[in-house]
Amino acid sequence: MPGKHKTIAVVTGSRAESGLLLSTMHAIKAHPKLNLRIIVAGSHMVQGSWRDIEAAGVTISAKVRMQTKGKTGRSADTESLGRGVTGFGSAFARLRPDFVVVLGDRIEVLAAACAAATGGYRLAHIHGGDRAEGVADEAIRHAVSKLANLHFPATTQSMKRLIRMGEALGLIHKAGSPAVDGLGEIEPAEDAPELIVMQHPVGETDATEASRMRATLLATRGYKCLVMMPNLDPGNEGIRRAIRSSKVKPIEHLPRDRFLSLLKGARIIVGNTSAGLIEAAAMRVPCVNIGPRQGGREKPGNVVDCAYGKDSVTRAINKALKLDLRRMRHPYGDGQAGKHIANLLAKLGPQAVPLHKHNAY
Repeated sequence: MPGKHKTIAVVTGSRAESGLLLSTMHAIKAHPKLNLRIIVAGSHMVQGSWRDIEAAGVTISAKVRMQTKGKTGRSADTESLGRGVTGFGSAFARLRPDFVVVLGDRIEVLAAACAAATGGYRLAHIHGGDRAEGVADEAIRHAVSKLANLHFPATTQSMKRLIRMGEALGLIHKAGSPAVDGLGEIEPAEDAPELIVMQHPVGETDATEASRMRATLLATRGYKCLVMMPNLDPGNEGIRRAIRSSKVKPIEHLPRDRFLSLLKGARIIVGNTSAGLIEAAAMRVPCVNIGPRQGGREKPGNVVDCAYGKDSVTRAINKALKLDLRRMRHPYGDGQAGKHIANLLAKLGPQAVPLHKHNAY
C-alpha cells in the first residue's frame, strides 16, 4: 500500500553470501520506506561468522540453527534442511515480512524459500538464473527461482534463463551482482599474497577431495600463498585434512573487506570459488578455475579453466599470470545492485508482485 513501510527479511546462511548481501542490507536499512530484519542461519551458527554481520553495523533479528557441528555429508545436509524449514517458518511467523530476500543456491536458501512459499510470504531471489554445478547448486538455485515471486538476476544471460523457465517478465529485474558493489573503494592490501587459494568440495569422497587439494597445494608451492579453508559442503573434511597435513597455515575465515583487500592486491586467485569469476573479474585479478564446480557460470576474460591435478593447475597458473586484463569487461552490473534492489522492493506493491505463482507459458 502507498506510504506503508515494508518489512524486508534478508536471509543469510553462510559467509559465502553474507558479504555479498551487505550492500543490499545497508540499502534497505537506509531506505525511508523499508524496515530491515536479518535472519542468520546455517554455517554462521557453526563458525560464528554471524558476528561479522553485526560488526558491519546491522542488527540480527532471528537465528535459525540448521547444521550440527562435526556432522557433514549429504545425509547431514538433508537433516539440516528439514530443521531450517521449521526454523525459518517460525521466524517468518514472528517477523511477518512483506518480502523475504535470499541469494544464491545453498541449502539455507532452499529452506528459507520453502518456508516462505509454504507460509505465504513473498520471496525475492537474487542471482537466480545463474548456472554453477557445485554439489547440488544448480538444481537448488533453479528450484528457489520457481518458488520465488520476484527476481533480481545479476546478468542478461541469467535473466533470459528465468524467462525460459516460465517466470513472468514483469517480475524479473536485472540488478547486477551485489558482489561488485563498493569494489572501487577497496584498496589493495600491502601484505597481499601472490596467490589466494580457495578450493571447495564438489561432493566427492573425502579421499578424492583430499587428493585434489594436495595436487593444488603442490602446484602453488613456491608462491607466497594465502590458503582459505573450504565451506561445509560434503567432502570438506578431505580438503581440510589435506591442508592440515601440508606446511601452509590456513585461514578459516576473513571479514569481507579484508578478503577483498587481499584479493585486489594478489596476483591471482586459484581454486573453484565464484569470487574468482565475479569479484576478481571486477577487480581485474586473474583466476584459475579448477574443475566443474563453476561449470556453466559466465566466465569473463580473467578466468583460465583447468582440470584437477598438479600439472594442469601449474600450466593454468602460468597462463593466467600472462593475461592482459586492462580492457576486460564483466557482465555483473554497475556496482549499485544493493540500491537497485532496495528501491524496487520499496516501489513494488502486492498487486505488482502476486503471491500466487503462474507459469508464463
